[in-house]
Amino acid sequence: MSKTYFTTDHEWIRVEGDVATVGITDYAQDQLGDLVFVQLPETGATLAKGDVAVVVESVKAASDVYMPVDGIILDVNDKLSSDPALVNSAPTAEGWLWKLTLSDPGQLDGLMDEAGYKAHIG
Repeated sequence: MSKTYFTTDHEWIRVEGDVATVGITDYAQDQLGDLVFVQLPETGATLAKGDVAVVVESVKAASDVYMPVDGIILDVNDKLSSDPALVNSAPTAEGWLWKLTLSDPGQLDGLMDEAGYKAHIG
């Protein structure tokens, strides 16, 4: 069973056991506009909560995507190299960015649930 959390920086993190999948929210991709490039992290990299994990470039601007929790990069969505628009068309499905192994599952307690996130974006 998975549970999805949200950050104030508009990332979602779907947790299944000690592995989590991360992407940007539908709201974030809508604000960015059409993505033209996604710079993914290195598999095996250890990153801390708040570190820049991914850079996405749209027709409007480049934006950083942050680690929502401490972890080790387990996998990246290689499809985005040739089709970055997947993030626009399916931000919470095929447009996921990276997977990580959680270093400190307790950090999830500081994140929002879907209702909290919807209130955050107003």
